[in-house]
Amino acid sequence: MGKDVIIACDFASTDETVRFLDKFNKIREGIVACDDISVRASRPYVKIGMELFYAEGPQIIKILKERGHNVFLDLKLHDIPNTVGKAMQVIGGYGVDMVNVHAAGSIEMMKAAKHGLMLGAIRYAEKPKLIAVTQLTSIDEEALRKELLIDMPMDKVVAQYALNAKAAGLDGVVCSAHEAATIHQLCGEDFLTVTPGIRLEGDAVGDQKRIMTPVEAKKAGSDYIVVGRSITASDKAVDVYRKACEDFK
Repeated sequence: MGKDVIIACDFASTDETVRFLDKFNKIREGIVACDDISVRASRPYVKIGMELFYAEGPQIIKILKERGHNVFLDLKLHDIPNTVGKAMQVIGGYGVDMVNVHAAGSIEMMKAAKHGLMLGAIRYAEKPKLIAVTQLTSIDEEALRKELLIDMPMDKVVAQYALNAKAAGLDGVVCSAHEAATIHQLCGEDFLTVTPGIRLEGDAVGDQKRIMTPVEAKKAGSDYIVVGRSITASDKAVDVYRKACEDFK
């Protein structure tokens, strides 16, 4: 299974996003090689979250796909099964490469999401991956117990949510890199682990609680890492991205 670095494009507008990604066009001939895949550095895999998608709508997906980027649409759907299923059918028509739901929504909800997504993406030969958020990397053990009233250790909760996602037919989960190895043991090596909460050496932690560097995430067994501010806030974004790829791959 190939590994990849996904850049979290948490910008406020299409213009900001395109200006940022234009920096990578200057290295159009650059290739970063790794194991069984090569990543064209001028077109990195990108994540589009709520802020940008709600500001710009589906048009941002169309623009990024036309530019040659793989797109992870990070909306974390969580509602009753019927609503999520219908919403996913719409999202399936966007041509995204990956999308997610909250595993806390139940196995039934995740099954409805998968069914809707596949209906929406019927015209695409390459079907989008559907993954589930186990617990946000901003949640720690104290918040789990005192606020969410879940009286189980974090690793147990994450493991059960991952098993639920697999039972629902999903392709993988969003989790901390700390949990990637356990999830692979429980759900199989082909069950994707997409891990945010990645920081490079010396970076500020920010609002993340359970974090790792790309090197640590690689050792932990992550399949994809999501890197945001470490790249997007840097005045040497392309160099930082390259370094993240080298460290992870």
